Amino acid sequence: MTGNLMQSPAVDTDQVRQAIQDEYAEVARSPQQGFHFHTGRPLARLLGYEEAWLEGIPEGSLESFAGTGNPFSLGTLQPGQQVVDVGSGAGFDSLIAARMVGPHGQIIGVDMTPAMLEKARRSAASAGLANVEFREGYAETLPVLDSWADVVISNGVLNLAPDKIAALTEMARALKPGGRLQIGDILVQKPVPMSAKRQIDLWTG
Repeated sequence: MTGNLMQSPAVDTDQVRQAIQDEYAEVARSPQQGFHFHTGRPLARLLGYEEAWLEGIPEGSLESFAGTGNPFSLGTLQPGQQVVDVGSGAGFDSLIAARMVGPHGQIIGVDMTPAMLEKARRSAASAGLANVEFREGYAETLPVLDSWADVVISNGVLNLAPDKIAALTEMARALKPGGRLQIGDILVQKPVPMSAKRQIDLWTG
């Protein structure tokens, strides 16, 4: 990323977050209504998720999946690992991760949208996965202990964060020494003008 892309735009952070929450609350509550981005099982297949990973994932999490990549394409998780999912949404990636690490591993999903957190928690309970929990929070201030995670995953969230440097710094803080960062996201290869960064509707996905 260029310095221009990493530069924090002159926007109201609370306003940006509220717009994103409103958009993704709709993805949680009405996933079939259609959005300007792909969602659900067709998206998971498009992004190369293995069918075996989808088996047993509650439909609530799957239908509201709205990622931009496949963090597991960078490496599958190992039994017993501790993992943070930044921007966990309805819990799709977190639940896949919970099954990969097994009962001796632990997953913490972090999201700022209450409707998504509610759906994720219901799905985890429905799937009988006791090794995953979902916490409310922002990518820029993760509610996770220092050096807790073996792996931090994130899918389509960094592009939504107003302060990307702060979000990446928090991911690094949460990782153990030698830990891995596995991100699926959007990368633009041309500088984004500040006029575009100030348009709130362009932040919602």
